[in-house]
Amino acid sequence: MVQHLVDLLDTWLPSYQEDWVLAVLTQVQGSSYRKPGAIMLFHPMGKSLGMLSGGCLEADLRRHAQRAIQTQQVIQLTYDATDESDTSYQLGCGGIVNIMMVSLNKSNNYLGLVSVHDALMRSHSGVYQIDIVADGTPADQLNGHFVEQKSEQATVITLNTKTHKEAFEDHSVLHIPIRPPVHIGIFGGGLDAQPISQMAQTLGWKVTVFDERTAYARTYDFPGCQIIKKATKDVSSSLLASLDAAFVMSHNLQIDAKTLQVLQPLSLAYISLLGPTHRRDKVLSMAELNIDDFSGYFSAPAGLALGGELPGSVGLSILSQCHGVLYQSKITSLDTVMLS
Repeated sequence: MVQHLVDLLDTWLPSYQEDWVLAVLTQVQGSSYRKPGAIMLFHPMGKSLGMLSGGCLEADLRRHAQRAIQTQQVIQLTYDATDESDTSYQLGCGGIVNIMMVSLNKSNNYLGLVSVHDALMRSHSGVYQIDIVADGTPADQLNGHFVEQKSEQATVITLNTKTHKEAFEDHSVLHIPIRPPVHIGIFGGGLDAQPISQMAQTLGWKVTVFDERTAYARTYDFPGCQIIKKATKDVSSSLLASLDAAFVMSHNLQIDAKTLQVLQPLSLAYISLLGPTHRRDKVLSMAELNIDDFSGYFSAPAGLALGGELPGSVGLSILSQCHGVLYQSKITSLDTVMLS
């Protein structure tokens, strides 16, 4: 189940002029399944997109969505899981969550979500700003709009940038950081790259597989992925610059060395190189590079010490480490150097 906002909006857009309802998580006290800024969409025929909990609230939210359409008024909801004796929703998280629901229509310009989708499709980052108003406020009095970040500001919208609220006299504005899905490049289209591509797409990440060799990176082995059948040096700079992370795994010393030469100048958050330490040293020597030449997290041997040796286990190990780096989580690796 893909939950990135761009996927929700992809599904919503063909019928956006129908009576959809937006539900947005505006505040959390204590722990909760999702963080402030999480978005869900409800259709009057019962279809829903996204999730705001582990499944315990969605049925009740669907009922309130019908009311939001009928009244054309904002609905403010509070779910309190701090009382363990209250089994109404069995949230289990032990926190308090506030959710605002509002009908999307022409009079409130669909709260700017069409512009959000347009920006994400162009791989642009920014901040989605939506009014937080009192319960019962007419839906057409709400404003929502997307503020794109200029290219020099784009790095501000990182994966762990937090949603924040700005208070005014009669209302508040929720500022939700928005960025395109994570984009990873797999350099080497062998069989052991398939589990990585599959798991990454399950996370909602965009995957591009690079391999100039005829027998590798075949389209039917990597469904849903963009396939580039060129030497890395011949790939467009704009495509390479769009990557957040790179997995170098061609199993060919020369190809891996040439790939690292091309990737080294880029501002990638994570680069992994498959193989043991002695292979890493040989590849780096052939590329005339050192470990400290990379500006991001350079992992070789690649991955976390999870155990297992089959492609699925290795892929999980590498992808988990990459995920931890991108979201700036504390991780323990096999033999990894954190570079400044």
